[in-house]
Amino acid sequence: MTSKGSVMVKKTATKACNSDKVKLNGDPVKPSKLIKQNDIISIKVVPIWKSFKIIDLPKSRIGPKLVSDYTIETTNKTDLAILEQHEIMNRQNRSLGIMGRPTKKDRRKLGKLFD
Repeated sequence: MTSKGSVMVKKTATKACNSDKVKLNGDPVKPSKLIKQNDIISIKVVPIWKSFKIIDLPKSRIGPKLVSDYTIETTNKTDLAILEQHEIMNRQNRSLGIMGRPTKKDRRKLGKLFD
């Protein structure tokens, strides 16, 4: 695994595995788990799980561009549509200056506004 889209570098993959954001055949997986041909790897990409089937294993380490030669994305089209809508909404929010959760100070101001 490596991090260009769905691929992860070792440190990022370890963090994702330890925080249950990676599943192997539907079960949470440890970073040291060996994968086999025809395994299904699921990666949490908020708000969905992206799934990939392992077609073949490379003989040695490979670059991110070659990972697609060894995997097939098996994510549902409906899930991909949900992800696309989520990304569009995030882009619109960023263009409006809305960035994630309000700060504690902003929440206090909102609380006073509604009291």
